[in-house]
Amino acid sequence: MKHSIMLLATLCAATLTVSAQDVTNFYENNKVLNYGDGEAAPGIIPQPEGFDPNFHIFLCFGQSNMEGNARIETQDRQGINTRFRMLSAVDMPKIGRVKGQWYAAVPPLCREWTGLTPADYFGRTLVEHLPDSIKIGVVHVAVGGANISLFNEDSTAVDIARAADWYKNFCKAYNNNPYRELITLAKEYEQRPT
Repeated sequence: MKHSIMLLATLCAATLTVSAQDVTNFYENNKVLNYGDGEAAPGIIPQPEGFDPNFHIFLCFGQSNMEGNARIETQDRQGINTRFRMLSAVDMPKIGRVKGQWYAAVPPLCREWTGLTPADYFGRTLVEHLPDSIKIGVVHVAVGGANISLFNEDSTAVDIARAADWYKNFCKAYNNNPYRELITLAKEYEQRPT
């Protein structure tokens, strides 16, 4: 692999020394967005044009907690550093996000009506403690109530077939294969030309 794509399984933080740089570059790399910023409300940022070895991507998947079970409060939508990004895994028309596009990680990260996830403050903490040349991205696919078999390609179809309609509808958002959708989205970024 050209760069590291990691699974978010445990939360950790590392304190690193930030290198000196000019003030203009520092502020450009450390812009923050607030949910009420008009056109930037969904976290609109320029899309990556090619591979960036300083862009570290974490794959986030699971059930209700990873989906976003906690209520989003005003403070959770304030001061989002644009170096913390999310790849929209589904279309979110009510908040202006398009599947397959990168955004500043203003919650919600999973789907437009979901809540706060462990990935929200995981990414913020990493950005806060890493040099300003490093960007953190999350690719977020989760289904509340899912069994681990949903993320096993050999059992996904059986898991969905046995499920209630609400569950099937969540899975449809991920083309009825949440794990494959997660990997496909991550690989699309990895395969961009340098």
